[in-house]
Amino acid sequence: MLKTEMRNEKTKYIDKMSTGEMLQVINDEMKLAVNSIDSEIENIKKAVDVISDRIKNGGRLIYIGCGTSGRLGICDAAECPPTFGVSGDVVVGIMAGGDKCIRNASENQEDLGENAIRDLKEINLNSRDSVVGLSVAGGAQYVITALNYAKSLGCPAIAITSNKGSEIDKISDISICPDTGAEVITGSTRMKAGTAQKIILNMLSTCAMIKQGYVYENLMINLKPTNIKLKKRVIRIVMDITEVNEEDAVSALEKNNWNIKSTIKFLIG
Repeated sequence: MLKTEMRNEKTKYIDKMSTGEMLQVINDEMKLAVNSIDSEIENIKKAVDVISDRIKNGGRLIYIGCGTSGRLGICDAAECPPTFGVSGDVVVGIMAGGDKCIRNASENQEDLGENAIRDLKEINLNSRDSVVGLSVAGGAQYVITALNYAKSLGCPAIAITSNKGSEIDKISDISICPDTGAEVITGSTRMKAGTAQKIILNMLSTCAMIKQGYVYENLMINLKPTNIKLKKRVIRIVMDITEVNEEDAVSALEKNNWNIKSTIKFLIG
């Protein structure tokens, strides 16, 4: 039996617990999920380096998955443009069943492997891209087919699963497999496994973007000020780096079309 489908003895009688007890055991189990990533840092590093090199050469980072995994990939991809100032096609999230399944669960879509090839062809997948297949159980035909198709084109196939020895673990070039164990609610992998996946996706995209030069120290120097909050953040970034006051920062930003890098060069050369 898959580890993520086993019953968790610590929560076997969660239906009899008080609210406080429920919350405590869920929190304790989530900590275990986070800690499970420790053993996968080396594999995550390998993936980051491959992804970063591909992006530098005009490639893309493609996430593809089903259910919770697919939604997490789409979420991470969607956040990259506002965070790092990249175009929306640098990090792409694809979900089995398409956009309608972001809001509405359609569990049978993970069994339709042929749709993965169609979806990857629609974005013109090519050998410069990196493909990350997301499947907690590791046996979703949609993700298996996606990774095999990616490999046939010369793309690195990266897997994120929580079950060692699963199909995507075996066929991938790089497998990231945190042992998140039995879920709080048996089989509900939106919980522990999903939490671990979210962290790993953050690591992949964030480190890849740092390696592109889109972060200085820990500041988003490629940020686009598309709303009031982000405009204030841009001002603070310029003030932090150049040590000018707010008035001078705003003046310099206005002269440089609110481009952080150009503004910094204007102020300090």
